[in-house]
Amino acid sequence: RIADYQKMAQSLRGAAIRAELYLGESGMKAQMKYADRRGSPCVVIQGGDEKANGQVQIKDLVLGATLTSIKDRDDYLKRQAEAQFAVPEGDLVKAVKGVLARHKA
Repeated sequence: RIADYQKMAQSLRGAAIRAELYLGESGMKAQMKYADRRGSPCVVIQGGDEKANGQVQIKDLVLGATLTSIKDRDDYLKRQAEAQFAVPEGDLVKAVKGVLARHKA
């Protein structure tokens, strides 16, 4: 599915958003660590289920890192839903721009 991922990266780059692909053989945990080490504010995830539904998952790494400090359950659930959410593939650029704007990145 590299071609699909390259199209997504190109869409982001076309909107002046820096984007790169993780090309390693490691699993999701290693990919998230890589993105974190690179200082990425968010990642785009599209597995088989998301592809079948025409969606992508957007994971806000900055917001996600703050979740453990939230003690109120309702606030935690609300913030968790903001930290990872699905959007239609066609809304990828808009969703990533929203995350970047949230963090002034």
